[in-house]
Amino acid sequence: MSASENAALMDHLVRLRRQLHAEPEIGLDLPRTQEKVLAALDGLPLEVSPGRSLTSVTAVLRGARPGPVVLLRADMDALPVRERTGLEYASRVDGAMHACGHDMHTAMLVGAAHLLAARRDEVTGDVVFMFQPGEEGWDGSAAMIAEGVLDAAGRRADAAYALHVFGAGVPHGVFSARPGTTMAASDGLEVTVVGAGGHGARPHRAKDPIPVACEIVTALQAMVTRQSDIFDPVVVTVGSFHAGSKRNVIPDTARFEATVRSFSAPAKARVKDAAVTLARSIAQAHGLRAEVDYVDGYPMTVNDPRETAFVAETITDLFGGRFRPLADPMPGGEDFSRVLQEVPGAFIPFGAGDGTDNHSPLARFDDALLPDGATVLAELALRRGAR
Repeated sequence: MSASENAALMDHLVRLRRQLHAEPEIGLDLPRTQEKVLAALDGLPLEVSPGRSLTSVTAVLRGARPGPVVLLRADMDALPVRERTGLEYASRVDGAMHACGHDMHTAMLVGAAHLLAARRDEVTGDVVFMFQPGEEGWDGSAAMIAEGVLDAAGRRADAAYALHVFGAGVPHGVFSARPGTTMAASDGLEVTVVGAGGHGARPHRAKDPIPVACEIVTALQAMVTRQSDIFDPVVVTVGSFHAGSKRNVIPDTARFEATVRSFSAPAKARVKDAAVTLARSIAQAHGLRAEVDYVDGYPMTVNDPRETAFVAETITDLFGGRFRPLADPMPGGEDFSRVLQEVPGAFIPFGAGDGTDNHSPLARFDDALLPDGATVLAELALRRGAR
């Protein structure tokens, strides 16, 4: 591309990203987002297929020569967060925000599609562009896999890559990756303590579930420190606790939900068994009952060592010292893990924020890095095809 074409693409990506940011959508049904993506791809030599059960977009670019199939993925959904950035293009949808940078991912993948289409006669093999709804807890990746995204080119993808921007934890402008476990398994623990309600002045005539539920919450934290290997850790965080309606009424039930993060299959098995046993046993010790559900969520995101080395080589060749190995796995969860269970590839963290954590109502990401992300995705597809 010429300098003027690159500038035009930059303007296009910034405009698209800000349009997406201003009109975020949550979950698997993202009709306006899908419409914007389809419009941004219009005119390119792509085989485009909207999703059937969700508003995904799958596009295939056929290369000039036979070769491997490379899949590039971007998630498109927003979060139920009320934005407080004050940006001129801030969310116009009350209670929804692109606080995790998925608008950045979508624009970068559109950019990669434009870059590769312009160099189509250099592409060996086929490239699948996977625009995915529902990453934020909706398992959109599994839905797209069920609809055949991994075989969209007519045969199974040979490699898969995804970029993810981070506002903190990765230096600004730096790409990172590591072989093996890169993101945690993300599961849920749902506990309802069942007692018997009564008057707050006479708790001995009731079976108060609140102190029992509180004891379970505290015991879960002790369990993590006493039963988990510090070199194979788990994280248990209670993010929701609900009980009662009035200060002088003992309720029948108390309910809480926790997120459970683990970095290996043995650690997950241990915490799953221990948490369920602990909750039921504490409730029983107080003469109450605990209904416990352990909800298996996203598996660990595991990078293929060879593909990770290829990513490091490619980015270093493009941007020199802007690639740095990721020292430790990240405790977040990611449904790109579903793709990496089926296809060797790599999940690539990319520092693109101002130090504010993802999911914050103050999260900001740097538009100036959009071309870099698009370039990395395009080059991975070009070089992997020719390898």
